[in-house]
Amino acid sequence: MTVRRSAATLAATAAVLCAAAAPVAVAAPSPSPSPSAALPAGLYGTKDPTYDGVWRQSMAFLAQRVEGVTPAAKSVDWLVSQQCADGSYAAFRPDVSEPCDAKTVRDTNATAAAAQALVEVGGHRETVNNSVRWLKSVQNEDGGWGYTAGAPSDANSTSLVIGALARQGQKLADITTPGGKTPYDPLLALAIPCGGKDGGAFAYQSDKKGKLTANADATAAAVLGTMGKAMAVGNNAAGKAPVCRSGSGLTPEQAAQNGAHYLVGALAGSNHLNQAPMPGAADSTPQPDFGNTADAVVALSASGHQDKAAGAIGWLKKNSADWAARSGPAAYAQLILAAHSTGDDARDFGGVDLVARLNAAGPEPAAVVTPDPSADTGYEPTEKDQVHSGDDVIGGVWWYVGIGLVLAAIAFFLISGRRKNRQP
Repeated sequence: MTVRRSAATLAATAAVLCAAAAPVAVAAPSPSPSPSAALPAGLYGTKDPTYDGVWRQSMAFLAQRVEGVTPAAKSVDWLVSQQCADGSYAAFRPDVSEPCDAKTVRDTNATAAAAQALVEVGGHRETVNNSVRWLKSVQNEDGGWGYTAGAPSDANSTSLVIGALARQGQKLADITTPGGKTPYDPLLALAIPCGGKDGGAFAYQSDKKGKLTANADATAAAVLGTMGKAMAVGNNAAGKAPVCRSGSGLTPEQAAQNGAHYLVGALAGSNHLNQAPMPGAADSTPQPDFGNTADAVVALSASGHQDKAAGAIGWLKKNSADWAARSGPAAYAQLILAAHSTGDDARDFGGVDLVARLNAAGPEPAAVVTPDPSADTGYEPTEKDQVHSGDDVIGGVWWYVGIGLVLAAIAFFLISGRRKNRQP
């Protein structure tokens, strides 16, 4: 995933969005708003939020939380206010006083990203649960999700939704369609077998004939998806080099390792990934894809191959500053998440304080606490913010303690009553 999504991904979703009478999202930075278009209070970034407002706000929160930053209340309120009554999110709603209707294009990517972000921020359990209910309600028959509700499943959208479900506490294996498909099934169907060209990679979608074409963007996303992980992952110790496992009937974890194997090969030599060429572009010279490279770093670290991401994180330190400055909050967030996953210092990333740059893109944070890298095993919500599986989730350790006390009291009452009834 680049600032929004890769060019190849956007080309695949353009038909869906046009059919829904909505403008197509763009991967390049959005144009600045006209002087008459005031930016909403609390929103991060100064560019037109039409196609990525919710996305970049969510990415900003994810990156801030792993770095010990608490966003300003009005920024969080803005993201919460963007939610439709059914729990879904559009890419951006300029007037939240107008309820969502049939013309509102619900966006699974924005909904999943917002849910992940609000879990990390904490204190908005029901908002998250509403989003999860909606995401589960639009699951495709193959077990996955498309960019919009009802669109064919793709690797990126499915993986983003998996991350949201996992962070909310859902048991992914229990989220099945009437046909028995789980969220992992469509990802496994998009995995290119080992042993041939691009073995181990994932396709974004299959073509009409069922052919799979390797997509590095989709592969980075699918590695996280098949591992059941969200976008913000911790600093994992390096393991053995990933091996591409051949054969059918692979487990999701095995498919993730295959994807990691492909990413290692794709990064070899240049230490970065390239943008997919735009159809009909006059200049076919490969251009570095900073965002996708950052995502590949996260995917490798999450799958236990942090050491294999060292070259890519080094390349990003040297080359990504100008790209991030042009692109804005989501780009800074991607770099912060990459640095966090490898244990690098996001406050001195090639001489750039990514955290300060991100914080400056929006309202002053409510609090900034520098985390201790030596004790960092990955951000997890506190017990009071943790949510658990099920649609109507309450969550929180004290809720369970309270229920336990009530059950204990009932049991004591029943046992006492039985004892009294047994007395002569």
